[in-house]
Amino acid sequence: MTSRPQLFDFHGVSMIQCVTRNWENVQSFQARPDDILIVAYPKAGITWVSFILDLLYFGQSSPERQTSIPIYERVPFLEMAIPSVVSGTELADKLPTSPRLIKTHLPVQFVPKSFWEHNCRIVYIARNAKDNMVSFYHFDRMNLMEPEPGEWSSFFQRFLEGKMLYGSWYDHVNGWWKKKKTYSKLHYVLYEDMIEDTGREVEKLCSFLGLSPSAEEKRAITCRVQFDNMKKNKMTNYSTVPVMDFEVSPFMRKGKVGDWKNHFTVAQSEVFDEDYKKKMNDPTLQLRTEI
Repeated sequence: MTSRPQLFDFHGVSMIQCVTRNWENVQSFQARPDDILIVAYPKAGITWVSFILDLLYFGQSSPERQTSIPIYERVPFLEMAIPSVVSGTELADKLPTSPRLIKTHLPVQFVPKSFWEHNCRIVYIARNAKDNMVSFYHFDRMNLMEPEPGEWSSFFQRFLEGKMLYGSWYDHVNGWWKKKKTYSKLHYVLYEDMIEDTGREVEKLCSFLGLSPSAEEKRAITCRVQFDNMKKNKMTNYSTVPVMDFEVSPFMRKGKVGDWKNHFTVAQSEVFDEDYKKKMNDPTLQLRTEI
C-alpha cells in the first residue's frame, strides 16, 4: 500500500473507503436473534472483549480455534471491505458458530436495522477520551490502512474537532450511552473497570449473556485475557496482518490507564478538560482518566 487513505464526510461522520465501499451490504446485513454485536470507538478495547466472549462461548468446546484462527476471523469486522479480501459481511455470513460474534466501530445511528429488529445482545466498550486519543494516535502511526496521523499536536486538535475515522469520540460514546437507556439488551463496559478488575467484569458479562462457566473456567479466561498474555499471542496481537508496521508500534502497545500523562502537555490537558466539560453533559456517564 503506497498512500494512506483520506477521511471524507459520510452522512455527517468522517470515514474512509474501506469501511464505506460495502455500505449497501452492511446496511442490509441480516442479523440472527442470537448474534452478539461487540461495539467500541477505535482503540477502546474491542479486541479484548472479543477475545473474552470467544473464550466464554467456544474456549472449552473448540480449543483448536484459539491456536489456529486469528481473532479477526473468529470475530469479523462487519463494515471492513478491502479489495481482493473477503469482506466483513461475507465473513460474518459464513461464521459456523452459534452465536455469531461480530464486531463494529459504527456509531449507533449506522448499525444495521436487523440487529435492533431481532433484539440482539450488544456489548459496548468505552474508554476515557485522553487514553483513547493516545492509543488511536499510535495506532494510526503503525496501521497503513489508517489516515496519516501527522504530529501529535495536530492529531490532538483533530480529535477535539471530531475529525477522526468514525467521527467524534463524544458523539460515539454519548450516542451509545443514550441508547442503553432505551434498549435493554445493551451492556455498557468501561475499559478502566476492566483494567481495575477483569474478573469482576467477566462476571458481569456472564450475567448479561446468561452464561454460567465454572469458577475455574472464569479464572482461566481472566488469566488468558490479561494484556501481556494477549500481546504475546499471535492469534490476538494482529502480528499476522501485513498492513500493520510493528517496527513503528505494536498493535497492543501498553493497555494502561493514565498513559495520556506521557503525551499531553499541561496546556493541552487544560484545553482538553475545558472542551470535555462542554461536550460531556450527561453526568450519568463517568469515565476515569486514572485508577
